[in-house]
Parts: sequence; structure tokens; C-alpha cells
Amino acid sequence: MEAETPGTETADTMTDTAAKLKWRHELKFEIGREKGYLISGHLGKIFKRDSNAGSHGIYRVSSLYFDDLYDRALREKINGTDQREKLRLRYYNEDTDYIRLELKLKRSGLCAKLQQQLSKAEGEKLIACDTDQWQRPFAGPLNLYAERIRNRIIRPSAIVCYDREAFIYGPGNVRITIDRHIRGSREIDRFFDAGRHDIPFMGNYDVLELKYDGFLPDMVREVMKGYGLMPSSCSKYVSCRRYG
Repeated sequence: MEAETPGTETADTMTDTAAKLKWRHELKFEIGREKGYLISGHLGKIFKRDSNAGSHGIYRVSSLYFDDLYDRALREKINGTDQREKLRLRYYNEDTDYIRLELKLKRSGLCAKLQQQLSKAEGEKLIACDTDQWQRPFAGPLNLYAERIRNRIIRPSAIVCYDREAFIYGPGNVRITIDRHIRGSREIDRFFDAGRHDIPFMGNYDVLELKYDGFLPDMVREVMKGYGLMPSSCSKYVSCRRYG
């Protein structure tokens, strides 16, 4: 992989890419398990379920987060830095044939995501920080991040896994997810191992996420208001690093 020259090229690449991405509102709520099931039952009566979840309506999400030697991603989230990025590998259920490298960007309260599908072998190379012989280019800033992994400027930091229930609503392109049984691991080399032992770190609490485009429909707003939900700055990655 050809290395990018550090400096203004990195900033320009990020700026150009950010201008082309689709930015969405994202709100997070930390809720008790019992309230989570109550909300889920209500949402299931008025919204469609995510078709990717299958007949049972739940799917497992496994993510491996990267951070630098100074834990920049961790500290920026804790400090509420307005502009920040978070890099992760992700796959669903036990399907390691579909792996994504994702760069999640946060700007002025809005979120966007740049992603690229990888093979399991490519994912393993990233985890091992071994991309010396990797010839396939990444998309835009992901290429810069892959170079940082190769040079060990950033490295795998923590695994976060949870069971997700998702609902969608057409107007506003609304997506509501409830993440349960949130757990984590520092066994980085076992990221793709279905028998990996993960440790719960959020107790009897779940995380509800609400994402939408330019406007939030009144019906969705009323549902959130009816359960007395207040947005929080909760982060599964931060909680895992603190307590996992």
C-alpha cells in the first residue's frame, strides 16, 4: 500500500469526503432493561422491523474499535469534542464472510459513516497491524487509517458485542435500535472466534439509539416523550474501556 504524505493532504481528504457524505442526527438514551422491553413492544406495533434481523427480530453486532497510543478516540468522546472520528471493524451474528471497516465521523451533533467491505483475511491483517503486502486501496480516509494501522500509530483497542433490535419508519428515514446484553473483551486476537468469552459491563441497562435525517416526525417524537427519555452521551466503547 502506498503511504499517504502526512499533513495537509490528510485534512483535505477528510474535508472533501465529509462534504460528500450523508449526515444524520443521532440521539442516544441509556435505559433500564424493563423499560427497554416496554418500548420495544410499543415500537413493534407501530413501526416496521429491520428485515435484516430475520424472523426473531434480533441480531448480534460485534465491533472491534481502534485507538491510538494516547487513547484519542476515548478521550475525545469523554470530553465531548465536537469533531471526532472512530474506526472499527464490524460483523453481524457469526457471519465473518461480511466484514466492514467503518469510520464514523461526528460533526456539530451530526453523524456520518464511511465504510468498506473486507474479507476475513483482510480483517485479520488489520488486527495484526500487518498491511505491508496489501495492494488493494481503501476508500478515501480509510486508506489513511489503514496506513496508520500499518505504522502502529493506531491499534486494536477493545471488542464490544451486543444484541440489537431495530425498527424503521419511512418519514424522516428514522431508525430506532435497542442494544441489549452489552458486553466486551480485550481478547483482540479472538475477535472472529464465536467461542470468545465476553464480559457484561453495563449491568441491567440497555442503549436506545435514534437516527434520522433532516426532521424527526411528530409520531416518533411523541413515543420518545411518552417514555420520558432524555438524550445522554452514553458510549458503549467508552463504557467498555472503563469497566470492561
